[in-house]
Amino acid sequence: MRRWLVRGGLALLAALVLLVGYGVLIEPRLVLDDERHAVELPRLPAGSDPLEVAVLADMQIGMWWANTGMVARAVERVVEAEPDVVLLGGDFVYHAGPDVEPEVTAAMDLLSPLLDSGVPTYAVLGNHDHASGAADELTTVLEDAGVPVLLNESEPVPGVEALHVVGVGPSRPGLADVDQALAGLPETAPRVVLMHNPTAFPEMPAGSAPLTVAGHTHCGQIALPGLPNWSYLGLTEEEEVVVDGWAPAGYGADGIPLFVTCGLGFSLVPVRVNAPPQVVFFELTPPD
Repeated sequence: MRRWLVRGGLALLAALVLLVGYGVLIEPRLVLDDERHAVELPRLPAGSDPLEVAVLADMQIGMWWANTGMVARAVERVVEAEPDVVLLGGDFVYHAGPDVEPEVTAAMDLLSPLLDSGVPTYAVLGNHDHASGAADELTTVLEDAGVPVLLNESEPVPGVEALHVVGVGPSRPGLADVDQALAGLPETAPRVVLMHNPTAFPEMPAGSAPLTVAGHTHCGQIALPGLPNWSYLGLTEEEEVVVDGWAPAGYGADGIPLFVTCGLGFSLVPVRVNAPPQVVFFELTPPD
């Protein structure tokens, strides 16, 4: 009996070592999930060509053993796709030092192929960008590079079927203001809403957001297959949160879908299991 217990314990230990090795070395650094969705977007002119919107989030530069190689690969994937619009979902940095410039510079260097491509790009900041003290520096360098950083405001996308991007501030540190973000937005304007924290989504009024995208969650970072709510994040978050993919019915107002991307980087530990880094593309078409 003792021999079988020892063998069982060794087998479990070996499985754990393999799982950790996979979560540290394989999934986060070699597996890039390229997810694509078709969305009918109200208010797009009838007969207009499809619009492709790409979403990147959670680079987390400054995290120990940061996933910079995967960030570079994801940026390259987006540039090669030549979308009509790119949305950056915040948390460009994880934890900056006393001088935030090295992390901000590293983030901008990784984004440079996208910034040089000329694709209209819009951003919101995340909780780590603010907590690390890098928010002002990030806003300056992004906007100097032609990327509007939207803090509870909207911007039209020049030449893209009058599409507007609405940016909602991060829920932490309490900067989300949905009403302000929607104020001044033409009622007839087709729009996509970009937010960092999906916990701001239930504040969206019915009919205000035919598509909302968010990041922040890393899809739980360590999740059970098919059970994202049983991920590390889903079990430890103090409030209800959508961790992965499309929000279920009942989360937020009816008829305004939310998609939460897995993002690219890490939080706390450099591990991803069943939550691979992700680039998301949406093909927007007018309603039939």
